[in-house]
Amino acid sequence: MSAATQFTRQYFHGTRADLAPGDEIVVGHRSNFTEAGPLSWVYFTATLDAAIWGAELAAGPGAERIYLVEPTGPIEDDPNVTDKKFPGNPTQSYRSRAPLRVVAEVTRWIGHPPDRLRQMRESVARLTAEGGNIID
Repeated sequence: MSAATQFTRQYFHGTRADLAPGDEIVVGHRSNFTEAGPLSWVYFTATLDAAIWGAELAAGPGAERIYLVEPTGPIEDDPNVTDKKFPGNPTQSYRSRAPLRVVAEVTRWIGHPPDRLRQMRESVARLTAEGGNIID
C-alpha cells in the first residue's frame, strides 16, 4: 500500500487556546478542568464528541475551539477515563508526553444541549469540591 492510500487515525483536542496549524500543544500547562499545577501529559481523543466536551468544559475566557492534532511521539490510553470510568477506552481518550502538532481547526461542530452541559459542569465541580483527583 502506498503512503497516499494509507489511512491514519484522526485525533482531536478541545480547548480555549487560540492556536494555528503547526503550533504544538506541549506538557507543562495547567489542566482545562482543574486548578492543579502544570500537567506532565497532553490529552486528546479520537472522537469529536469527547473533544467537544474538552472545549466546552475548558477554563478561561477564550472561544471554545477544537483542533485536529497529530501526536509527535508515543501515546497511551488516558487512565483518567479508561481505568476509572470506561474500561476498554470507548471514549478513545489518549495522552502523551510528546507534543501534539496542530493540523487544522475544526470550525463546524455542534455543542451539547445546555441542560447536559450544566449537568457535566456540576459533576466536575462536585468532584473538585470533594477533593477528587480527576487528572492523573
